Amino acid sequence: MRPIDDRPAHPSLPERSYLLKVGWYGLGAMGYFMARNIATSGRAASPILVYNRTAAKAERLVNEVGTSAAVVASSPAQLVTECDVIFTNLSTNEVVQHVYSDFTKILSKSLPTESKIFVDTSTAGNNAVEIDKLLISLSRCHFVASPIFGPPAAADAGQLTIVVSGDYHCKKKVAHLLIPVSRKILDVGGNIERAPTLKLVCNGMLMSANELLAEVLTLGEKSGIGAQAVYSLMKEVMPTPSLIIYGDRMLNQHFDGTKGCAIDLGVSVLNDARRLAAGLNCPTPTIDIAHQSLVTARSIHEHQKQTGTNRWDVLDCSALIASRRVSAGLEPFESDVRDNHTCMR
Repeated sequence: MRPIDDRPAHPSLPERSYLLKVGWYGLGAMGYFMARNIATSGRAASPILVYNRTAAKAERLVNEVGTSAAVVASSPAQLVTECDVIFTNLSTNEVVQHVYSDFTKILSKSLPTESKIFVDTSTAGNNAVEIDKLLISLSRCHFVASPIFGPPAAADAGQLTIVVSGDYHCKKKVAHLLIPVSRKILDVGGNIERAPTLKLVCNGMLMSANELLAEVLTLGEKSGIGAQAVYSLMKEVMPTPSLIIYGDRMLNQHFDGTKGCAIDLGVSVLNDARRLAAGLNCPTPTIDIAHQSLVTARSIHEHQKQTGTNRWDVLDCSALIASRRVSAGLEPFESDVRDNHTCMR
Protein backbone atom coordinates (compact mmCIF):
# COMPACT_ATOMS: atom_id res chain seq x y z
CA MET A 1 0.00 0.00 0.00
CA ARG A 2 1.19 3.51 -0.82
CA PRO A 3 1.05 6.03 2.06
CA ILE A 4 -1.88 8.45 1.70
CA ASP A 5 -1.28 12.19 1.82
CA ASP A 6 -4.55 14.12 1.82
CA ARG A 7 -3.10 17.59 1.44
CA PRO A 8 -4.82 19.47 -1.44
CA ALA A 9 -2.45 19.68 -4.40
CA HIS A 10 -2.28 23.05 -6.10
CA PRO A 11 -0.90 23.35 -9.63
CA SER A 12 2.79 24.17 -9.66
CA LEU A 13 5.71 24.23 -12.02
CA PRO A 14 7.63 20.97 -12.29
CA GLU A 15 10.28 20.63 -9.59
CA ARG A 16 13.13 20.44 -12.06
CA SER A 17 14.76 22.64 -14.61
CA TYR A 18 13.05 21.24 -17.68
CA LEU A 19 9.48 20.66 -18.81
CA LEU A 20 7.92 17.23 -18.49
CA LYS A 21 7.64 15.04 -21.58
CA VAL A 22 3.97 14.16 -22.09
CA GLY A 23 2.38 11.23 -23.89
CA TRP A 24 -1.32 10.86 -24.68
CA TYR A 25 -3.09 7.56 -25.44
CA GLY A 26 -6.68 7.75 -26.72
CA LEU A 27 -7.95 10.45 -29.09
CA GLY A 28 -11.71 10.02 -29.01
CA ALA A 29 -14.36 12.72 -28.65
CA MET A 30 -12.78 14.04 -25.44
CA GLY A 31 -9.17 12.91 -25.62
CA TYR A 32 -8.51 14.61 -28.95
CA PHE A 33 -9.29 18.08 -27.64
CA MET A 34 -7.53 17.55 -24.32
CA ALA A 35 -4.34 16.35 -26.00
CA ARG A 36 -4.48 19.23 -28.47
CA ASN A 37 -4.88 21.84 -25.74
CA ILE A 38 -1.95 20.47 -23.75
CA ALA A 39 0.19 20.22 -26.89
CA THR A 40 -0.33 23.90 -27.69
CA SER A 41 -0.15 25.20 -24.10
CA GLY A 42 3.62 25.41 -23.67
CA ARG A 43 3.32 23.61 -20.32
CA ALA A 44 4.85 20.36 -21.57
CA ALA A 45 8.07 19.65 -23.41
CA SER A 46 7.44 19.93 -27.15
CA PRO A 47 6.43 17.95 -29.00
CA ILE A 48 4.13 15.70 -27.00
CA LEU A 49 3.69 12.11 -28.19
CA VAL A 50 0.19 10.98 -29.18
CA TYR A 51 -1.09 7.48 -29.86
CA ASN A 52 -4.43 6.09 -30.95
CA ARG A 53 -5.43 2.64 -32.14
CA THR A 54 -6.90 4.32 -35.21
CA ALA A 55 -3.79 6.07 -36.47
CA ALA A 56 -5.72 8.54 -38.62
CA LYS A 57 -6.94 10.39 -35.50
CA ALA A 58 -3.38 10.87 -34.26
CA GLU A 59 -2.27 12.04 -37.67
CA ARG A 60 -5.17 14.50 -37.82
CA LEU A 61 -4.12 16.05 -34.51
CA VAL A 62 -0.52 16.41 -35.67
CA ASN A 63 -1.73 18.04 -38.88
CA GLU A 64 -3.78 20.50 -36.84
CA VAL A 65 -1.13 21.59 -34.33
CA GLY A 66 2.04 20.93 -36.34
CA THR A 67 4.97 18.63 -35.70
CA SER A 68 6.58 21.16 -33.38
CA ALA A 69 3.70 20.61 -30.92
CA ALA A 70 2.88 16.91 -31.38
CA VAL A 71 4.13 13.80 -33.13
CA VAL A 72 2.59 10.36 -33.54
CA ALA A 73 4.12 7.68 -31.33
CA SER A 74 5.02 4.55 -33.26
CA SER A 75 3.69 2.31 -30.48
CA PRO A 76 2.51 2.30 -26.87
CA ALA A 77 6.03 1.17 -25.96
CA GLN A 78 7.50 4.42 -27.30
CA LEU A 79 4.89 6.38 -25.36
CA VAL A 80 5.58 4.82 -21.97
CA THR A 81 9.35 4.55 -22.28
CA GLU A 82 10.04 8.09 -23.54
CA CYS A 83 7.49 10.13 -21.56
CA ASP A 84 7.44 11.41 -17.97
CA VAL A 85 3.65 11.76 -17.79
CA ILE A 86 1.32 9.46 -19.74
CA PHE A 87 -2.37 10.41 -20.02
CA THR A 88 -5.05 7.95 -21.09
CA ASN A 89 -8.60 8.63 -22.24
CA LEU A 90 -10.27 5.35 -23.16
CA SER A 91 -13.74 4.04 -23.91
CA THR A 92 -14.48 1.15 -21.52
CA ASN A 93 -13.31 -0.53 -18.33
CA GLU A 94 -12.01 -3.45 -20.35
CA VAL A 95 -9.93 -1.22 -22.62
CA VAL A 96 -8.50 0.66 -19.65
CA GLN A 97 -7.48 -2.58 -17.95
CA HIS A 98 -5.98 -3.99 -21.15
CA VAL A 99 -3.96 -0.86 -21.92
CA TYR A 100 -2.50 -0.60 -18.42
CA SER A 101 -1.67 -4.31 -18.41
CA ASP A 102 0.27 -3.69 -21.62
CA PHE A 103 2.03 -0.69 -20.06
CA THR A 104 3.10 -2.84 -17.13
CA LYS A 105 4.44 -5.59 -19.39
CA ILE A 106 6.41 -3.05 -21.43
CA LEU A 107 8.02 -1.38 -18.43
CA SER A 108 8.73 -4.63 -16.59
CA LYS A 109 11.18 -5.55 -19.35
CA SER A 110 13.16 -2.38 -18.68
CA LEU A 111 12.40 -0.69 -15.36
CA PRO A 112 12.26 3.13 -15.48
CA THR A 113 15.25 5.04 -14.18
CA GLU A 114 13.18 8.22 -13.77
CA SER A 115 9.78 8.81 -12.16
CA LYS A 116 6.73 8.24 -14.39
CA ILE A 117 3.20 9.40 -13.73
CA PHE A 118 0.21 7.68 -15.35
CA VAL A 119 -3.04 9.67 -15.45
CA ASP A 120 -6.35 8.10 -16.45
CA THR A 121 -9.07 10.55 -17.51
CA SER A 122 -11.50 7.95 -18.85
CA THR A 123 -15.24 7.85 -18.20
CA ALA A 124 -15.11 4.27 -17.02
CA GLY A 125 -15.65 2.32 -13.83
CA ASN A 126 -13.43 2.29 -10.80
CA ASN A 127 -10.32 0.54 -12.12
CA ALA A 128 -8.08 2.80 -10.07
CA VAL A 129 -7.10 0.27 -7.42
CA GLU A 130 -6.30 -2.42 -9.98
CA ILE A 131 -4.22 0.00 -12.06
CA ASP A 132 -2.38 1.28 -9.00
CA LYS A 133 -1.55 -2.30 -8.00
CA LEU A 134 -0.15 -2.98 -11.47
CA LEU A 135 2.03 0.12 -11.40
CA ILE A 136 3.16 -0.16 -7.78
CA SER A 137 4.99 -3.36 -8.72
CA LEU A 138 7.24 -1.27 -10.96
CA SER A 139 9.99 1.03 -9.80
CA ARG A 140 9.27 4.79 -9.86
CA CYS A 141 5.76 4.49 -11.38
CA HIS A 142 2.83 6.44 -9.94
CA PHE A 143 -0.87 6.71 -10.77
CA VAL A 144 -3.28 9.64 -10.58
CA ALA A 145 -7.00 9.08 -11.12
CA SER A 146 -8.39 12.07 -13.02
CA PRO A 147 -11.97 11.60 -14.32
CA ILE A 148 -13.45 14.50 -16.25
CA PHE A 149 -16.86 16.20 -16.41
CA GLY A 150 -18.24 17.97 -19.46
CA PRO A 151 -19.23 17.42 -23.10
CA PRO A 152 -16.84 17.45 -26.08
CA ALA A 153 -17.57 21.15 -26.60
CA ALA A 154 -16.20 21.87 -23.11
CA ALA A 155 -13.12 19.79 -23.87
CA ASP A 156 -12.64 21.77 -27.07
CA ALA A 157 -12.92 25.07 -25.19
CA GLY A 158 -10.70 23.96 -22.30
CA GLN A 159 -13.61 24.24 -19.85
CA LEU A 160 -13.80 20.78 -18.29
CA THR A 161 -14.24 20.09 -14.59
CA ILE A 162 -11.61 17.58 -13.45
CA VAL A 163 -11.40 15.57 -10.24
CA VAL A 164 -8.05 14.15 -9.11
CA SER A 165 -6.90 11.72 -6.42
CA GLY A 166 -3.57 10.09 -5.73
CA ASP A 167 -0.04 10.99 -4.70
CA TYR A 168 0.28 14.61 -3.55
CA HIS A 169 3.44 15.54 -5.49
CA CYS A 170 2.26 13.79 -8.65
CA LYS A 171 -1.07 15.62 -8.53
CA LYS A 172 0.73 18.97 -8.41
CA LYS A 173 2.56 18.16 -11.64
CA VAL A 174 -0.56 16.77 -13.30
CA ALA A 175 -2.68 19.78 -12.29
CA HIS A 176 -0.09 22.08 -13.86
CA LEU A 177 -0.47 20.23 -17.16
CA LEU A 178 -4.28 20.08 -16.99
CA ILE A 179 -4.86 23.83 -16.54
CA PRO A 180 -5.28 24.40 -20.34
CA VAL A 181 -8.09 21.83 -20.52
CA SER A 182 -10.07 22.76 -17.40
CA ARG A 183 -12.04 25.50 -15.70
CA LYS A 184 -11.84 23.73 -12.33
CA ILE A 185 -9.59 21.04 -10.85
CA LEU A 186 -11.00 19.47 -7.68
CA ASP A 187 -8.58 17.49 -5.49
CA VAL A 188 -10.36 14.86 -3.36
CA GLY A 189 -7.34 13.48 -1.53
CA GLY A 190 -4.68 10.82 -1.57
CA ASN A 191 -6.94 7.77 -1.62
CA ILE A 192 -6.81 6.73 -5.28
CA GLU A 193 -10.43 5.47 -5.23
CA ARG A 194 -12.01 8.80 -4.35
CA ALA A 195 -11.97 10.55 -7.73
CA PRO A 196 -13.46 7.65 -9.75
CA THR A 197 -16.01 6.99 -7.01
CA LEU A 198 -17.11 10.62 -7.11
CA LYS A 199 -17.32 10.32 -10.90
CA LEU A 200 -19.67 7.32 -10.60
CA VAL A 201 -21.89 9.13 -8.09
CA CYS A 202 -22.09 12.24 -10.24
CA ASN A 203 -22.74 10.21 -13.40
CA GLY A 204 -25.76 8.76 -11.63
CA MET A 205 -26.91 12.22 -10.60
CA LEU A 206 -26.53 13.72 -14.09
CA MET A 207 -28.26 10.86 -15.89
CA SER A 208 -31.07 10.82 -13.33
CA ALA A 209 -31.54 14.55 -13.95
CA ASN A 210 -31.87 13.76 -17.66
CA GLU A 211 -34.53 11.18 -16.83
CA LEU A 212 -36.53 13.80 -14.92
CA LEU A 213 -36.07 16.24 -17.80
CA ALA A 214 -37.36 13.65 -20.27
CA GLU A 215 -40.44 13.08 -18.11
CA VAL A 216 -41.41 16.74 -17.81
CA LEU A 217 -40.78 17.48 -21.51
CA THR A 218 -43.04 14.56 -22.38
CA LEU A 219 -45.66 15.73 -19.88
CA GLY A 220 -45.50 19.22 -21.32
CA GLU A 221 -46.21 17.88 -24.79
CA LYS A 222 -49.07 15.66 -23.64
CA SER A 223 -50.65 18.49 -21.65
CA GLY A 224 -50.81 20.74 -24.69
CA ILE A 225 -48.53 23.49 -23.39
CA GLY A 226 -45.68 22.07 -25.47
CA ALA A 227 -42.23 20.78 -24.60
CA GLN A 228 -40.72 24.07 -25.77
CA ALA A 229 -42.58 26.01 -23.07
CA VAL A 230 -41.31 23.60 -20.40
CA TYR A 231 -37.75 23.89 -21.71
CA SER A 232 -37.90 27.70 -21.84
CA LEU A 233 -39.08 27.91 -18.23
CA MET A 234 -36.50 25.36 -17.10
CA LYS A 235 -33.72 27.53 -18.51
CA GLU A 236 -34.99 30.41 -16.36
CA VAL A 237 -35.49 28.58 -13.06
CA MET A 238 -32.89 25.77 -13.38
CA PRO A 239 -30.18 27.09 -15.73
CA THR A 240 -27.87 24.11 -15.25
CA PRO A 241 -25.53 23.66 -18.24
CA SER A 242 -26.09 19.90 -18.53
CA LEU A 243 -29.88 20.27 -18.44
CA ILE A 244 -29.77 23.02 -21.06
CA ILE A 245 -27.56 20.94 -23.36
CA TYR A 246 -29.53 17.71 -22.99
CA GLY A 247 -32.87 19.50 -23.09
CA ASP A 248 -31.94 21.07 -26.42
CA ARG A 249 -31.00 17.65 -27.78
CA MET A 250 -34.28 16.12 -26.61
CA LEU A 251 -36.36 19.00 -27.91
CA ASN A 252 -34.73 19.15 -31.34
CA GLN A 253 -34.00 15.45 -31.81
CA HIS A 254 -30.23 15.90 -31.83
CA PHE A 255 -29.70 12.22 -31.05
CA ASP A 256 -26.48 11.63 -32.98
CA GLY A 257 -24.27 9.84 -30.47
CA THR A 258 -21.11 10.51 -32.46
CA LYS A 259 -21.43 14.18 -31.47
CA GLY A 260 -22.25 13.69 -27.80
CA CYS A 261 -22.39 10.87 -25.26
CA ALA A 262 -23.13 7.55 -26.97
CA ILE A 263 -25.92 5.58 -25.35
CA ASP A 264 -23.73 2.50 -24.86
CA LEU A 265 -21.42 4.62 -22.70
CA GLY A 266 -24.41 5.92 -20.75
CA VAL A 267 -25.61 2.39 -20.04
CA SER A 268 -22.09 1.38 -19.02
CA VAL A 269 -21.54 4.24 -16.57
CA LEU A 270 -24.92 3.64 -14.92
CA ASN A 271 -24.08 -0.05 -14.65
CA ASP A 272 -20.97 1.00 -12.76
CA ALA A 273 -22.93 3.40 -10.53
CA ARG A 274 -25.55 0.73 -9.76
CA ARG A 275 -22.82 -1.81 -9.00
CA LEU A 276 -21.25 0.64 -6.54
CA ALA A 277 -24.63 1.27 -4.89
CA ALA A 278 -25.44 -2.44 -4.61
CA GLY A 279 -22.06 -3.15 -3.03
CA LEU A 280 -22.78 -0.50 -0.40
CA ASN A 281 -26.41 -1.61 0.19
CA CYS A 282 -27.54 1.85 -0.93
CA PRO A 283 -30.76 1.81 -3.00
CA THR A 284 -30.78 4.21 -5.97
CA PRO A 285 -34.25 3.90 -7.54
CA THR A 286 -33.95 7.01 -9.70
CA ILE A 287 -30.66 5.81 -11.19
CA ASP A 288 -32.33 2.44 -11.84
CA ILE A 289 -35.17 4.13 -13.75
CA ALA A 290 -32.71 6.18 -15.83
CA HIS A 291 -30.87 2.96 -16.66
CA GLN A 292 -34.14 1.33 -17.76
CA SER A 293 -34.93 4.30 -20.00
CA LEU A 294 -31.51 4.13 -21.67
CA VAL A 295 -31.87 0.40 -22.31
CA THR A 296 -35.40 0.90 -23.68
CA ALA A 297 -34.28 3.67 -26.03
CA ARG A 298 -31.37 1.53 -27.21
CA SER A 299 -33.73 -1.39 -27.85
CA ILE A 300 -36.04 0.82 -29.95
CA HIS A 301 -33.07 2.10 -31.92
CA GLU A 302 -31.75 -1.43 -32.51
CA HIS A 303 -35.14 -2.44 -33.92
CA GLN A 304 -35.09 0.57 -36.23
CA LYS A 305 -31.62 -0.41 -37.44
CA GLN A 306 -32.85 -3.92 -38.21
CA THR A 307 -35.75 -2.53 -40.26
CA GLY A 308 -33.66 0.17 -41.95
CA THR A 309 -35.69 3.04 -40.44
CA ASN A 310 -33.00 4.49 -38.14
CA ARG A 311 -31.91 8.12 -38.57
CA TRP A 312 -28.71 7.77 -36.57
CA ASP A 313 -26.02 5.10 -36.59
CA VAL A 314 -25.13 5.79 -32.94
CA LEU A 315 -27.68 7.03 -30.45
CA ASP A 316 -27.00 9.78 -27.89
CA CYS A 317 -27.87 9.42 -24.19
CA SER A 318 -30.43 12.21 -24.54
CA ALA A 319 -32.51 9.74 -26.55
CA LEU A 320 -33.61 8.16 -23.27
CA ILE A 321 -36.64 10.41 -23.73
CA ALA A 322 -37.85 7.80 -26.24
CA SER A 323 -38.76 5.53 -23.32
CA ARG A 324 -40.89 8.22 -21.68
CA ARG A 325 -42.51 9.14 -24.99
CA VAL A 326 -43.44 5.58 -25.91
CA SER A 327 -44.92 4.94 -22.46
CA ALA A 328 -47.03 8.09 -23.01
CA GLY A 329 -48.29 6.88 -26.41
CA LEU A 330 -46.04 9.14 -28.50
CA GLU A 331 -43.57 8.43 -31.27
CA PRO A 332 -40.15 7.71 -29.73
CA PHE A 333 -37.95 10.16 -31.63
CA GLU A 334 -40.38 12.50 -33.43
CA SER A 335 -41.55 15.10 -30.93
CA ASP A 336 -41.69 17.80 -33.61
CA VAL A 337 -44.86 16.22 -35.12
CA ARG A 338 -47.00 16.58 -32.00
CA ASP A 339 -45.40 19.92 -31.00
CA ASN A 340 -46.44 21.40 -34.35
CA HIS A 341 -50.00 20.17 -33.74
CA THR A 342 -50.26 21.61 -30.24
CA CYS A 343 -48.92 24.98 -31.37
CA MET A 344 -51.87 25.33 -33.77
CA ARG A 345 -54.52 25.04 -31.07
